[in-house]
Amino acid sequence: MLKYLSFITIGFLLATPIYADGKYGLGRTALPSEIQAWDIDVLPDGRGLPAGKGDAIVGEEIFANKCASCHGDFAEGVGNWPALAGGFDTLADEDPVKTVGSYWPYLSTLWDYINRSMPFGGAQTLSSDEVYSIVAYILYSNDLIEDDFVLNDQNFSEFNMYNSKGFIVDDRKNSEYLNWSKEPCMENCKPSSKIVMRASVIDVTPEETATIQKTEQPVSTLEKVDVVSIDPELIKAGKKVFKKCKACHAVGEGAKNKSGPQLYNIIGRKMGSADRYKYSKGFKLALDEGRIWNEELMIEFLRKPKKFIKGTKMSFGGLKKDKDLNAIVAYLKMQDE
Repeated sequence: MLKYLSFITIGFLLATPIYADGKYGLGRTALPSEIQAWDIDVLPDGRGLPAGKGDAIVGEEIFANKCASCHGDFAEGVGNWPALAGGFDTLADEDPVKTVGSYWPYLSTLWDYINRSMPFGGAQTLSSDEVYSIVAYILYSNDLIEDDFVLNDQNFSEFNMYNSKGFIVDDRKNSEYLNWSKEPCMENCKPSSKIVMRASVIDVTPEETATIQKTEQPVSTLEKVDVVSIDPELIKAGKKVFKKCKACHAVGEGAKNKSGPQLYNIIGRKMGSADRYKYSKGFKLALDEGRIWNEELMIEFLRKPKKFIKGTKMSFGGLKKDKDLNAIVAYLKMQDE
């Protein structure tokens, strides 16, 4: 039986000499045009970028139709889907918010990824101009460009991201590997350290060194607001209207910034003064001028945000009905009490 199998094996090898050379007779060399079709990489210096252009105004509509279901209307992220905007000055925090605006060092990564993989379920269906427009809208949502800035293949490589200098080159091969690869000492080594004393109590600060640190009270940026009785039904209606805002803003004591600033104590607060939030140039100017939110100004802003503060990165179009404006202001005032 074994002898019979040996004859079969030898015959098979003789009948297929092509295998002996490691050539399997499968496929062919790819044509240059086929390689080029797969080569869609876009590099930080602009190599690989196709011709095209787009701005945030056009990008907002495309983003709303093809991206907002996961990333939110204002790039704030929906549910567990990633936020694409905000997070500035949080990278040193215990829980940093890493977004396109706060963390990514190269704009090319954003263009390449959108062009290659987005929208979800419809990868590589966007035109070059649509990709440029979406990228521009994301930059605008991060307050990195004005809404009328036209991004194109000519100025793309000149754009510097916020965190472009936040990374370092991994030089451990030269700076540290040598220390790890040294031969271990086997003779005439340094004497080992010995423990000569142990603390009897290790969880109590010694009394003679204990000091009480005095903390300075922060200077309030709030203006006193007269508390008046507010119609509970109006507050209830305002809470319902605020659902349009809660994806980007938080209210109540201890509220934190999201893709938009927290709104606790907003009535009576200086404009552009929420701690650790990166405001647009328009709000920074309002802060320098000492402008303070009151009910009338808040209604004016919420009616037409872009008209009230030029260059605001809040892309919400505004509330049209007076009853909604009055209700949401009442709700915000209630959060201050």
